[in-house]
Amino acid sequence: MRSVFRAIILLTVFTAIYVGARMEAAEKKHTIKLTTIAPKGGSFHRSLQRMGQAWREASGGSVELIIYPGGIQGGEAAMVDRMRIKQIQAGLLTTTGLSEIEPAVAGLQFMPMMFRNLAEVDYVSEKLRPMLEKRLREKGFVALFWADMGWVRFFSRTPITTPDDLRKLKLFTWAGSTGTADTFREAGFKVVPLEPEDILTSMQTGLIDAVPVPPLIALGSQIYTPAPHMLELNWSPLVGALVISRSVWEEIPFAVRMKMIKAARIAGDEIKATGRRENEESVTTMEKKWGLKVQKVTPQTEALWKHEAEEVHDFVRTKIVPAEIFDEVQRQLVEYRKGR
Repeated sequence: MRSVFRAIILLTVFTAIYVGARMEAAEKKHTIKLTTIAPKGGSFHRSLQRMGQAWREASGGSVELIIYPGGIQGGEAAMVDRMRIKQIQAGLLTTTGLSEIEPAVAGLQFMPMMFRNLAEVDYVSEKLRPMLEKRLREKGFVALFWADMGWVRFFSRTPITTPDDLRKLKLFTWAGSTGTADTFREAGFKVVPLEPEDILTSMQTGLIDAVPVPPLIALGSQIYTPAPHMLELNWSPLVGALVISRSVWEEIPFAVRMKMIKAARIAGDEIKATGRRENEESVTTMEKKWGLKVQKVTPQTEALWKHEAEEVHDFVRTKIVPAEIFDEVQRQLVEYRKGR
């Protein structure tokens, strides 16, 4: 009989310890600091704020999201470094920052004029996502959503029509994105690596003459003032993802994480849809209000740019995008185009 009582007492003690530990884990506060170059007050920032509110509600107040917008935590390479040393826990990063973690992500963006339209971007992204998320997780990061904001286009001080026109100008490239800079150099362009927040003053002082950015960024950063010309060429998409430190993520109770993922994906869908729409609307706004001059692309000039891009594809495949990823993107595009 005594042994039965002992067993009951031990079971009661262990149950209490287990339940207490679970309750303590559930009640533990999780402060997640998120950094991004997305401007303060913009649509992306607002989507992240709504996501943060949803996280707070889903966790009963145990998860708090603090957002540092506008690149105030430095460039994206610095953001990744800060996540690695746990100064911040999450980042809404473009391919530039994501490639610092996993080079395979470069296949979604650093292949100039590989994609003909955004439907192709969607298709290839969906196909590559499971592999990319697995590799990111193995390197300590969890991707909560993926998004893009449409096409990167060239804004310049003087009109650009052909690749030779651009070769005469000093071209901005993102500091830390050696892949982009090296690709442009390989094509014979004069590049000046800078952080995004330095674009406007560098254009104003003549340090650079042209910049490849989505129109939405050109509008928000007032790049159209010193660079009043835009070439309407779909050079590459600007792709990104929200990633969070895996160790931080796995400290949060599973049930709460599932609700957080749902809220994150809603935010990602918002950012993607809004970014694409605002990217196109920005061109109209800059034309009507600020006198932006849009250089249309004829089939002949598009063929020139396409040839220019194809000339560096071998370089991109060997130096920028892992060869197996480059080949897989091409394979997926062939598959997609055959079906259409």
